Amino acid sequence: MRLLTVPGVFRPRSDSRMLAARVAERAQPGISFLDPFTGSGILAIAAAEAGAAATAIDISRRAVACTWLNARLNGTRVRALRGDLLSPVAGERFDLIAANPPYVPALGGAQAHGAARAWDAGVDGRALIDRLCLTAAQHLAPGGRLLLAHSSVCDPEATVAMLSSSGLEVAVLERERGPLGPLMAERAALLERRSLLDPGVRDEEVLIFEGRAPQGSARRTRVPASA
Repeated sequence: MRLLTVPGVFRPRSDSRMLAARVAERAQPGISFLDPFTGSGILAIAAAEAGAAATAIDISRRAVACTWLNARLNGTRVRALRGDLLSPVAGERFDLIAANPPYVPALGGAQAHGAARAWDAGVDGRALIDRLCLTAAQHLAPGGRLLLAHSSVCDPEATVAMLSSSGLEVAVLERERGPLGPLMAERAALLERRSLLDPGVRDEEVLIFEGRAPQGSARRTRVPASA
C-alpha cells in the first residue's frame, strides 16, 4: 500500500499496520466498513482493497484530504468524511468497524488541539476510547465486528468491561510487546506519576480487541471470562 502523509497527519506506526492486517483478513466484497479515526486512511484503504464499501472519518481536514488522496493513489474508493467520532454517520450501521484512536496520555488535561489531536487523549489516554466504547455497538449491524487497537498503558480491562456492557462479545485477536512509542517514551516519568506505568518499565503491550455484536437485533450483555 502506498501512503503519503502531510504535516499534521499521523504517520502509521506498528499498531496501525497490525490492525490493517486484521482488517484485510476480515473485510469482504460487499460489506460495509467504517474507520472513525482514519488519519492517513490506512485502515479504510485496506478494507476497500478487499472489496468493502469503506467509510473513513477524521476531525482533521488534512486527514480527510490525505485519506482521499491515498485512496486514489491505491486505486480504491473511500467515502471520506470530516467530523467528530461517529457523528457524521448518525443512524448508519456497519458490518465492520476498525479503530485506532488516539491513546497517548496528554501532558495536561485540556482538550487536544492542532496536530496533537492525532495522539493526545486526556490524562489517562482514554478520552476517545471511552467515547467509542459507549457508542460503537449502536453502529454495528447484527453480527458486526469492532476491531480496536489498544495500549496496555490505557487500562485494557476497562475497555473489555465497557464493550461487554454494551452487548458485545469481546476477545483479544493479537498482542505484541515492544518498546514504548516515541511519544509514550518521552512522557514515561509522567506516566509513572499517574500510575499508568510501573516504575522503570519502558515497554508496552499493543492489543487488538474484537467486539462482536449478537446476530439478532436484541443486544445482550456478556462479560468474557478473560480478555
